[in-house]
Amino acid sequence: MKIDELAHKPVGRLLWQYSLPSVVGMVVVSMYNVIDRVIIGQQVGAAAIAGLAITFPVMNLATAFGTLIGVGSSARISILLGQKRHEEASNVLGNALILTLILGTLYIAFFAAFLDEILVAFGASEATLPYAHDFMATLLPGLLLMNLTWSFNNIQRASGYPRRAMAAMLISTGVNLVLAIVFVMGLDMGIRGAALATDCAMFTAMVFVMWHFLQRDSVVHFRRGIYGLRWPVIVSIISIGAAPALVNAVGCLINIVLNNKLKTFGGDMAIGAAGLFTTYTQLIVMVVIGICQGMQPIVGYNYGAGKFHRMKRAYRLAVAAASVLCCLGAAIGIAMPRMVARIFNPDPELIAATERCLQLALLAFFVVGYQIVSTNFFQSIGKAGKSILLSLSRQAIFLIPLLLWLPSQLGLNGIWLSFPISDILATLVTYVLMRVQFRQLSRLEKCSKES
Repeated sequence: MKIDELAHKPVGRLLWQYSLPSVVGMVVVSMYNVIDRVIIGQQVGAAAIAGLAITFPVMNLATAFGTLIGVGSSARISILLGQKRHEEASNVLGNALILTLILGTLYIAFFAAFLDEILVAFGASEATLPYAHDFMATLLPGLLLMNLTWSFNNIQRASGYPRRAMAAMLISTGVNLVLAIVFVMGLDMGIRGAALATDCAMFTAMVFVMWHFLQRDSVVHFRRGIYGLRWPVIVSIISIGAAPALVNAVGCLINIVLNNKLKTFGGDMAIGAAGLFTTYTQLIVMVVIGICQGMQPIVGYNYGAGKFHRMKRAYRLAVAAASVLCCLGAAIGIAMPRMVARIFNPDPELIAATERCLQLALLAFFVVGYQIVSTNFFQSIGKAGKSILLSLSRQAIFLIPLLLWLPSQLGLNGIWLSFPISDILATLVTYVLMRVQFRQLSRLEKCSKES
């Protein structure tokens, strides 16, 4: 694939060409969670589902470090390739590898040393702690493999190889599905088996992705002289990757607040319901992120090339697709909540808790697509500050205060209603920032035409 086609091929066709593999890849990634929860819920029980929900903050922290490097480096490489600065793009690739290895080693060592204390702080009870501990203790080595896979899968896609990026995710999900069935159902390894299956699947995907960057015909590839850490390169990666990383880090804080509030107002079944709500919405959000990943190289490359009309069209098409998807997801979750819950677990108490959760928490989910695409748009053009603000507006600025206050007024319903209220408020902030940004781009476009 020729990277220059990002500047000339019709935008709609490009978005489809880049988004389809990305969407497939992200659905595949989200299937890791779905597979684990379906098999664990059906074979182990409702308490295991609640224990799995306790591990979400740990997973969010691990993902934060991965996206800090992966998203930041892929966006930076897209911009540099658009500016024909291939040597600098290769330096970003090498620095991304070293940073991922350093950060991964540090956070895994920290989690391993204080795992039980961390899980209890995140809301684990006597009933759910054994499940949460067994899952995370087995999964910890795979977190570094996960970061390497997702980070360099993003770079693979951003440098012009969306189909190879999709293939890596398809292969790993196939491995995860087969091994999860073998380990959990065949060998009766319980929740440890699901985690071990994920480790093996991530190792497979990591080998596939890294092999791509060892090929000399790749647009950017591993070679001598690119691994020395350089402060300007590190800053350029982190400044762009900070927004999505902050989202995941804040997601950890949200899960801590959420799990402890749920423990107080609803108990372990409410925590399990929140876990199923998160799994369901993540499946939809991952598709939206796939669309964003397809948009990112188009927007980044054309921003670097000064072709602002093309980047604006890519954004509008991505918003339309994401909004349709979120509307459909909200409608299904609100209209058929019991059907969604039964997929994961047959326990009547957990089904009833999940039904109420979905009917309330999804009330404003239809606006989430617009908010996520807009956040990723600012990442794609290197506007880290605005991207961080939008990320925080939905995840922290509005949601955490609502979670702390509304339950005291409305009980468990107040927890579920915190989500749609924060979605609406964050969308209003997004609308204002996007209007300002598009006006600036229009002025730049006008000046470039006049000159």
